[in-house]
Amino acid sequence: MPKISTDTLWDLAAAAAELRTREDNDNDDGAEEDAAVVSERTVLFLGSKAGGKTTILLRCLDRDEAPKPTLALEYTFGRRAKGHNTPKDIAHLWELGGGTSLSDLVQIPITPVNVRTVSVVLVLDLSKPSALWDTMEKLLQAALIQVEKVCALPQRPGESRASKHQQQNRVLRSLPKDHPDRELISPFPVPLLLIGTKFDIFQDFESEKRKVICKTLRFLAHYYGASLIFTSSKSETMMSKAKSFVSYLAFGTERGKSISTDTSKPLVIPAGMDSLSQIGSPPAIDVDIGTLHARNPLDLWKKVFERVFPAESTKEHRELKDPAKDPQYSEPLIDSMRAQKDQELELYKREQTKSWKGLSLDT
Repeated sequence: MPKISTDTLWDLAAAAAELRTREDNDNDDGAEEDAAVVSERTVLFLGSKAGGKTTILLRCLDRDEAPKPTLALEYTFGRRAKGHNTPKDIAHLWELGGGTSLSDLVQIPITPVNVRTVSVVLVLDLSKPSALWDTMEKLLQAALIQVEKVCALPQRPGESRASKHQQQNRVLRSLPKDHPDRELISPFPVPLLLIGTKFDIFQDFESEKRKVICKTLRFLAHYYGASLIFTSSKSETMMSKAKSFVSYLAFGTERGKSISTDTSKPLVIPAGMDSLSQIGSPPAIDVDIGTLHARNPLDLWKKVFERVFPAESTKEHRELKDPAKDPQYSEPLIDSMRAQKDQELELYKREQTKSWKGLSLDT
């Protein structure tokens, strides 16, 4: 005879709430615990325009196809089996195109639902150092604002969401507890990976310029609690290492523990494996650091870097407000029809102007 439960509806609800609370507390214990229970993660790719984001993403998905220009924000996903007869892990992969011009679209992939499991991959084109700092600064700021906005939203009943402070603590766990820089850095609130692309071009730069770029990116990665790796689509070995770092964020796989800080070779530095003492001071080439008025270490590194690699003019970016004029999205047939319609519109405007002038004179 089946056993009859004497629990009331309120008893059952209270038990469910207690169980949910225990689960939430368990999930707050760190990234390692999250990795054990989370089967879905989100990875947002952003970075330099035409910097190689799509190439890296396709390589991580083992897709043998030619990369195409990314239109605004594109989504795909990947799956990975954890074992025999077990559910597959799912990685939601978002790619933001257009460099910094469409940074406000980060609000779509970073949401209250996934903020605990989202990661950011920032791809920087090493062959264009003059645009490097501006690209990094604008895109990370856009992602940071969205994460803070999401974490500050009031939680709905039954919803579990970490605060910005809790998110930063998760990233801090990648540092050894006795690391001397724990109080000197400002971890990005979600796991962050910096990928420098086009190393095949970068390696032909002058030695001193390579040193400036390498030390600056090492400082940025360490300051934000991020991993850093250089790669090139021309090298299968380098692409394979980049893939392992992305797979670590997407599926929680092993990312590798090898380290390379030699400026003549591709940098490979997992999060938490560098230090300010090893990085050293900003490499001043024809720059007297004492004459620079910086608000903080990050500002000092920026000033030194931009003395060596002056930021590109933003005039072109201001003029290119209409995506239809962006050569990245060119479509010859559609563009020719658009040009014809634009001419017809201008002709119509001139005719209407003449008509109004004639009407005014008659009046």
